[in-house]
Amino acid sequence: MYKPLKKEIVSVLVLNQANVLTRVVSLFGRRGFNIDSLTVSTTNDPELSRITIVFSATEQSMQQIITQTEKLEVVKSIFILNRENSIYRELLMIKVNATEKERTSIKEIVDIYRGKIVDLSKDSMIIELTGAPEKIDGFMDVISVHDVVEVCRTGITGIESNARNAKKL
Repeated sequence: MYKPLKKEIVSVLVLNQANVLTRVVSLFGRRGFNIDSLTVSTTNDPELSRITIVFSATEQSMQQIITQTEKLEVVKSIFILNRENSIYRELLMIKVNATEKERTSIKEIVDIYRGKIVDLSKDSMIIELTGAPEKIDGFMDVISVHDVVEVCRTGITGIESNARNAKKL
């Protein structure tokens, strides 16, 4: 019987040490999970780092990978960042070829999405946009009618908006 896959976002608090990222990511890979997005940063505690992982899984396989991740001695905690009580953001930088005639049209799109033009040359512009992944995807759909040269996306990072409602596993 087919079990639907659901996109999950987990936040993993780990020791800030060499090879910790490799150990966590390798566990996902060995279990056959494809990681859609991965961000890592230090926290306010210099001994800890936060890994945000986006992946698709069935409910059962998601619980299994979380349980296995928790067993790693370098993992201090793991949380599901669910949409009801979390805020997600992503950064996009995109280079678009733009003639002088096209710039006004592109600037209007950038303004609608509250982005910034961070570099402008005779032939192109670099745009920066921060927001929820859906906003970034929407912008990409609209801007794609122009000559997109290069795209860089940071991947999703997230934080719980109300810690009392956090679902700790």
